[in-house]
Amino acid sequence: TAGQILLFPMIVISLFLFCFLLSTENLLVLTVATKETEGFTRFKRSAQFFNYKIQVLGLDEEWHGEDDKAAAGGGQKVRLLKSALKQHADKEDLIILFTESYDVLFASGPAELLKKFKQAKSKVVFSAENFIYPDRRLEAKYPQVRDGKRFLGSGGFIGYAPNLNKLVEDWKGQDNDSDQLFYTNIFLDPEKRVRVRESCCFRHTWCNYIYLQLEEKVVLKFENSRVRARNLLYDTLPVMIHGNGPTKLQLNYLGNYIPRIWTFETGCTVCDEDGRSLTGYKDEELPFILIGIFIEQPTPFFSQFLKRLQTLHYPKKRTQLFIHNHEEHHRLQVDTFVKEHGKEYHAIKVIGPDEQLENAEARHLGMDLCRQDPSCEYYLSLDADVVLKNPETVRILIEQNKQVIAPLVSRHGKLWSNFWGALSPEGYYARSEDYVDIVQRRRVGIWNVPYISNIYLIKGKTLRSELDQGNLFQSSKLDADMAFCQNVRDRGVFMFLTNRHSFGHILSLENYETTHLHNDLWQIFSNPEDWEEKYIHENYTAALKGKLVEMPCPDVYWFPIFTDTACDELVEEMENFGQWSAGGNVDNRIQGGYENVPTIDIHMNQIRFEREWYKFLLEYIAPITEKLYPGYYTKTQFELAFVVRYRPDEQPSLVPHHDASTFTINIALNHVGIDYEGGGCRFLRYNCSVRAPRKGWTLMHPGRLTHYHEGLPTTKGTRYIAVSFLDP
Repeated sequence: TAGQILLFPMIVISLFLFCFLLSTENLLVLTVATKETEGFTRFKRSAQFFNYKIQVLGLDEEWHGEDDKAAAGGGQKVRLLKSALKQHADKEDLIILFTESYDVLFASGPAELLKKFKQAKSKVVFSAENFIYPDRRLEAKYPQVRDGKRFLGSGGFIGYAPNLNKLVEDWKGQDNDSDQLFYTNIFLDPEKRVRVRESCCFRHTWCNYIYLQLEEKVVLKFENSRVRARNLLYDTLPVMIHGNGPTKLQLNYLGNYIPRIWTFETGCTVCDEDGRSLTGYKDEELPFILIGIFIEQPTPFFSQFLKRLQTLHYPKKRTQLFIHNHEEHHRLQVDTFVKEHGKEYHAIKVIGPDEQLENAEARHLGMDLCRQDPSCEYYLSLDADVVLKNPETVRILIEQNKQVIAPLVSRHGKLWSNFWGALSPEGYYARSEDYVDIVQRRRVGIWNVPYISNIYLIKGKTLRSELDQGNLFQSSKLDADMAFCQNVRDRGVFMFLTNRHSFGHILSLENYETTHLHNDLWQIFSNPEDWEEKYIHENYTAALKGKLVEMPCPDVYWFPIFTDTACDELVEEMENFGQWSAGGNVDNRIQGGYENVPTIDIHMNQIRFEREWYKFLLEYIAPITEKLYPGYYTKTQFELAFVVRYRPDEQPSLVPHHDASTFTINIALNHVGIDYEGGGCRFLRYNCSVRAPRKGWTLMHPGRLTHYHEGLPTTKGTRYIAVSFLDP
């Protein structure tokens, strides 16, 4: 009947679903927002999408109401609403929706909203909740309901302007008093209900079309370039979504799609909104940034990390570095970098292992350097295990113009990444429905997520405002990254992740040992992409296609395989090990203990490198072998793999011989004419010699029957080669 206050289910997140066939000119949305947060921007965007008429109350007014940790509050909203309603008190045809804004978004338009309100045949409709708040002692006064939710909520309500005016005209409370308690007392007091010409009833069958509780199963419904949230239990679609408490995270997830933020047809529709273009800026005009670099444990390919830092496309004079090196293992590399490049940057501050600063405190210190410097416009936190391959990353993140934003980086070939799409009830990792698609870039856009790590950019003014209180990384129960993200969420700041570009990946640190001279050589299993980048010749792919393969002698192939770095580190590793053989026929390292054609060498298994060497042969030698020797498919087995050293006064050459292999590879590890003179290999049957082997290139030739060969004398210096006998 007419003249009712209806309570409808709304637990942690409520979804308002209203429509009306009257003219949408009869609808006004009132909301309270004291400052322009990202949540408020999201609310306005959804309202503008559907052409809602919005009036914002209290903008730029200091907030005195509740926060997430307060037991009550919100009276300031009632005061602002009471003042605004006075000018509409006599407009009997005007329908007013009063709603939160920071944690609300619209999923459909005014027509649907007004239609459903009219169908309710009520003057005022309130939402309802599962739990009584803020005074549990009032529970007994609530009427029992057959189904649905018993308790009034104040997150949103709709009604005719005169009735809403009467509802709030008796408000005389303070700004920090509870708005929900105020409305509850009216609802529970028959005299007050009558005076505002309202009565109470519950109609659960209808309210399921209005409110969707996200504790139930909710899925996104993509249709006709629009997105809705569907309650599978009641098969209903909300018009308006209101997040409350912990389920604000689910609202953030839905807000990545609703109403048309991202669809399969359009992709991301808002990714270029409110951006900040750096086009046309001179170097000295670009924003000043501080990059916090964190080396918290031994990290492979750290030298490559420092090189990539140098190649970032951002002026170094507009960049300050804060480096926290917790690891003695990397002390020399950091010190060398600062010595060689320190003067290129605006400033560099280093906290070394001697200072024994823990992770959380170090991250706080780095962030605080930007917070305390008014000229610091952006703070980039960067962990040493991030392989940042996109030199435009800093500019890309700045141009997105978010308070906090991270570029997507994940482990090569894995789903492990630097973000979580959802949280478990305990606040730990949970997989969101779209997580895999985002990591694999099947869905590309900018995503509001609850957790980021490893690399992210924060506006300096955000550090000096919303995030200006205390150490964001400290927690008694959570690690530094989780504590940071929780503190950012608690302060109402959104954390965004962008996968619009390819940025790089994250290293695996689990199996990194520091017992060798050049530990990266052993990373072919854990970090194969980075191993290949550092150690495999840049022209290897061309050789694999047959473009750079030479044949200096019959059935002898010559192609690039190793970088100079690979050659140098392998030689240095062997010399560091130092246990070169005596070059005699007696050799206890091989089966039978006798070597027909001895060399001065160190076997790969002596330095515990045979497993990695086998992986190298399998991944990089076998594919070329099968192309160059048609019809032969290598088993990629090897009996011997070793590094040989030739010196004029030690062992300058090698007598003619066959190899105990189906085929042999012989990789030159240093430069003829620079590191040594002479040397090379002569194939006697063909009277053909390779006298100028190129560093990093390998000769590949048959080992038995046809290719009887000898090592030509090294006349000066020291020559190193890596030899493998394959398929013995």
